[in-house]
Amino acid sequence: MIERSIIQSRGAKNVVLENGQPGFQFQLRNPNYRGVQASLIDGIDVTLNGKSYPSETANWTLQGQTYSLPEVLNSTTVRWQLDELATITIPVDAPLPNGIYDLQVCVYIRRPYIPGPFCRSPFRASAKVVVVNSGELTGPQLSVSTYSYTGDMYTLMTLEDVMADIADIGATGIEMLAEGNIPGYPTPSNAWRDEWFGLLDKYQLTPTNLGTWVDTAMWYNKDLTVEQGTAQIRHDLQLAKSLGFTSIRPKFGVTTLELDPHPIWQESVLRSLDLAEELDIVICPEIHSPTPIKHKVTQDYIEFINTHKSSKFKLMIDTGIFQTAPCDDGHEGIEVKGGKRPPFLEPLNVPMADLQEILQHVYFIQTKFFEIDDQLNDLHIPWQPIVETLQNAGWKGWLSSEYEGRREPYRGRDQVRRQHALLRNLLK
Repeated sequence: MIERSIIQSRGAKNVVLENGQPGFQFQLRNPNYRGVQASLIDGIDVTLNGKSYPSETANWTLQGQTYSLPEVLNSTTVRWQLDELATITIPVDAPLPNGIYDLQVCVYIRRPYIPGPFCRSPFRASAKVVVVNSGELTGPQLSVSTYSYTGDMYTLMTLEDVMADIADIGATGIEMLAEGNIPGYPTPSNAWRDEWFGLLDKYQLTPTNLGTWVDTAMWYNKDLTVEQGTAQIRHDLQLAKSLGFTSIRPKFGVTTLELDPHPIWQESVLRSLDLAEELDIVICPEIHSPTPIKHKVTQDYIEFINTHKSSKFKLMIDTGIFQTAPCDDGHEGIEVKGGKRPPFLEPLNVPMADLQEILQHVYFIQTKFFEIDDQLNDLHIPWQPIVETLQNAGWKGWLSSEYEGRREPYRGRDQVRRQHALLRNLLK
């Protein structure tokens, strides 16, 4: 995917130059209306966080080869095509820490058919680029849920675009919504499966959790039976196994405002544990706001774990339960009446001590968030105490980004990058 913006959000990163000096790299689309011979590129002025870098300091990577500006100007076979990104590399004094940076560029392209002083055409652009320094983590591992790209996926972004974004920030896991992101669910085509595995290999990603549903109130006049709920779970376990996932999250329909799951959940899960054991897939019910940890719903799940002693039934934590400030963005399909939000959207601010008590039962964590500002401050979720609690307990499962803020085009992409920059600062 090539973004319409001249400065691309993907590809901003630290590099080491051939002389060992630190460098900064980013990508541009061709701002012209046609492709050009590289010899018509007349340089680029770069300003990064207020510091200027003149044209002669920048190297250009085109068609897999890197050139200095004089080499670009004297080239005879190199082109900058409209469907090709140019990679720009500039020397910097020191590697850039994880964070958000103001980047301005002015790209000069000579257009010989335009007369005199107007031949050298400037194309200006600016953007806030997010730098995420990837690297191996020794504690919790980082994943991204495709839910973060809701509205963009399969409209503005392909499956490959999503995977490329995830890999670009150094995350190694991908979480998916079965019915939300798998074309042809419940029986995806062999062609899609082949594409899925090919892209997993290309971007070196590990499938983590498959989000599934047990829609107990599927019909007005009757609820799902235990047999039907069991069949749904067992189908999704098989699907998860066939696609490489290690857990499923069956979201049961609820019967109360505090998200009490439909009563069939226990027997349906119990009848599916044998298959979960056989397939080595963990069934993870989600602890989601407005249900706190110290609540009958959560305690019933823990009692089920203790009673049946199965390693294939554990908890999933949605970090929205730790929310400390209200957020009215991102709750699509929920009507706010009279300017007052529904009670279940009020922040729970669950204490970290409650999380610590149950961590032994937690298999997966969805790192729900709504907005991270230009200073990498999350306006709603307290990441430092969450990360400290996990690290102090030695928890090493998946942290999977789940953006649920405003569904503006590409906003989820930018916000996920911001969250990973924030988390990597804390996970050191």
